[in-house]
Amino acid sequence: MTVDVASEIVIHRPCPEVAAYVADPSHASEWYVNIKSVAWRTPPPVTVGSRVDFVAAFLGRRLAYTYEIVEFVPGERMVMRTAQGPFPMETTYTWQPVDAQRTRMTLRNRGEPAGFARVTAPMMAASVRRANRKDLANLKRLLEGP
Repeated sequence: MTVDVASEIVIHRPCPEVAAYVADPSHASEWYVNIKSVAWRTPPPVTVGSRVDFVAAFLGRRLAYTYEIVEFVPGERMVMRTAQGPFPMETTYTWQPVDAQRTRMTLRNRGEPAGFARVTAPMMAASVRRANRKDLANLKRLLEGP
């Protein structure tokens, strides 16, 4: 069973600002609840082929994985993919201007669990959905400020 979860939010900041912040993986631990650390394997900034190591805590487990940027259209879309571990994942960010001061951001995670993780895919999808919503709410608070 494939896990495919998309969540979106409107952030009251111009699209170029939101996209530039999110497309820099160095910021991930600031707004993702579960990401504990980020380390570049290739020199920044992001380009197709960039590789970034993440350490996360998810469903009570420590996960270490490397994402590769497989698509990047600055200000519009970024796709990262990992093929390692029990749960290969693809994460897609898209940004669309609602107007000059607001951005609609979509966060999509999809993957094909392997082994025992395959049995837990429905529970995993629900957990990813909850985490994505929290992460987007954190991002909104962070970028909109007080």
